[in-house]
This record gives sequence, C-alpha cells and structure tokens, in this order.
Amino acid sequence: MNTATQTAAPAARSRRKLPSEVNILLVLVGISLTFEILGWILQGQSFLGNTQRLSIMILQVSVIGIIAIGVTQVIISGGIDLSSGSIVGATAMIAMSLAQVGTFPRAVYPGLTDLPVIVPIIVGLLIGLACGLINGLLIAYTKIPPFIATLGMMVAARGFAKWYTKGQPISFPTDGFAALGQGLNPVFIFLGVAALLHVVLRYTRYGKFTYAIGANPQAARVSGINVERHTVKIYAVAGILSGLAGIVVAARGLTAQAGMGTMYELDAIAMAVIGGVSLAGGRGSILGTMIGMIIFGVIISGFTFLRLDAYYQEMLKGAIIVAAVVADVYRQRKRVKTT
Repeated sequence: MNTATQTAAPAARSRRKLPSEVNILLVLVGISLTFEILGWILQGQSFLGNTQRLSIMILQVSVIGIIAIGVTQVIISGGIDLSSGSIVGATAMIAMSLAQVGTFPRAVYPGLTDLPVIVPIIVGLLIGLACGLINGLLIAYTKIPPFIATLGMMVAARGFAKWYTKGQPISFPTDGFAALGQGLNPVFIFLGVAALLHVVLRYTRYGKFTYAIGANPQAARVSGINVERHTVKIYAVAGILSGLAGIVVAARGLTAQAGMGTMYELDAIAMAVIGGVSLAGGRGSILGTMIGMIIFGVIISGFTFLRLDAYYQEMLKGAIIVAAVVADVYRQRKRVKTT
C-alpha cells in the first residue's frame, strides 16, 4: 500500500464518522426502548405511551435545562460553574418578594398594589448577572481556579437566600408572574434560550472565541482574543441564565424557598457531559446538551416508572455522572491518539 493510500484511508474514515449528536441520539433511543421493554415486563404497561408522564418529565428538566445551556458554554471554555443552583435559590427569593400581591406601596401610587411583572424579572436577571460577573472577574483577573471561585459563590449565594427572609418561604405571586411557570411556558422559555445560544455559539464571534479559549487559552491570547474579558462575559451569561431559571422555578412552584435549586448545578453539568460536552474544554454543542437533558430526564422518569426507591435513584444518578465523565476521558485519549 503506497503512502497516498495510507493517508487517504484515515481521511475516508473521518468523513464516514457520525456527528457526536447522532451517537448521543442513538443512546437516547436505546435507553428509551430499554425502559419500554422493562415496563411491559415488570409493570405490564408502556413507558413511552404515557404522554402525561413524558410531559411531566419535560417540564421537570426544562428548568435545569436552562442552567445547563449556560453551563455548556462555561465548560466549552474550559471552566466549571458550581454556583448555578445557589443562584437559582437567591434569585427565586428576591424575584418572588417583588412579585407578591400588594408589594407596591399605596402611598406612592394610590390604586396600584402590585409591581409590574417586568420588575421582578429584571431584578432577578440582574442578580444572576451580578453573581456571574463576580465569578468571571475572580476567575479571569485573580486566576483563582473556576472550581474554587464558583464554590465560594455557591456557599455565599445560598447563605444570602437564607438571610434574605430569615429562612421563611415567600408565596402568593401576582397572576402575571405566576403565568411564567404555568403550562408549557417553562419549556417554551427553555427552547427560546437554547435556540439563541445555539446560534450565538455556532455563528458568532462570541462562540468562536469561547471554543478557542477552551481548546487552547494561550493560542487564543496570541491570536488576539482578550481571554480575560471574554471569560467574564461567559460567566455573566451563565449567571443570567441561572437567574432566569430561578424566576421560572419560583413562578412554577408559586412559592420561593431558600433551598430551591439544591444540586441543580450537578444535574446541569451531568446533562452537558452526557450530551458530549468535553470537560477538557473546546468541544460540545447546545444540541448535544439538549439531547443529554432528555436522556437525563428519561433515566430519572424511568427509575420512577419502575418504582425504584429514591435512594437507589440517587446512587444510580451518581454512577451515570461518573460514567459520562469516564466516557469523556476515553474520547479525549482516543482523540489524542488519532491526532
């Protein structure tokens, strides 16, 4: 075999290689069919045929999916965000406190007792933005590892959520605020966010810079990218999306509690990694995260469908996260060998 044939063979194999999203989609199909078969064997009923169960599953993961979209671009840049769940709790408390019936003082404007719904939404997003900016500034300019910086924000934001109302829940939102979380609105909000970030990451300079920093920060800096400034932007976007998730989860539950969003950050990271986002940075997509989100939801819903006890579900969820990370490490090693 001559040299031309030897070099052409790997090229032909690379052209035949399926996109990672297609492989992840095949995994989703396989998991769904597995639960369908087990459902008929163990329960005598269909898993996929129950549209109510599937709609509940989509609603449950859509809020965490909003966080996962923000986490995806963070991980692509080579970072990590452990603070998103706590930002959800803090944002939910503040937004709900401004969305309560009778919040607006009568003395300011007689006859108006409720703040316009846009006020708690904007304030909630600004709180998320502020938290994200703090994360980004610490990571970019003090060179603190992302794990440590966002861990500190995770603890601080959760403490703030508890302090804000001394641990008391807040309820009774206005109809306009409550409507944000009713019906399929959380799903529509998630789809809108996912579509926007997909376009931004794939077709804009922001996305190109994000992938470049994740692949090789030093090379990105040499090519003229302001790595520090762009890192701040990435964490700011993640903070805004965590704030949006806090608003939606509060509206959906018609109440806000300081413990809201606990462990959401790990679930969001799991969705992204299951969806093919590399923890090493520089690789992944919003579409992959969306499929990973559905896989995550199908697995949790399937466990409940099979009446698996909650503590078993938690253990299996942990095993799935570890397996996804191991698979990512294997893909990285294989990628290095092929190059």
